[in-house]
Amino acid sequence: MAVSKAQQKATAKYVKNNYDTTLIRFKKGTKSLIEAEASSKNESLNGYIKKAVKARYEADTGNTIDL
Repeated sequence: MAVSKAQQKATAKYVKNNYDTTLIRFKKGTKSLIEAEASSKNESLNGYIKKAVKARYEADTGNTIDL
């Protein structure tokens, strides 16, 4: 099913207003290793990285964070 231009625009606006984005750079070949591990756990790459960041943040600060 094709997504209309209006729907694409609405989605982009929602994402812009509700999410922060960042760029993460990995050495060549590392991304595919992380993707494979995430896939083996039935997770997306984004979800896998967010879990790792959340665990590290909570371990470092003792505070919870909602990603």
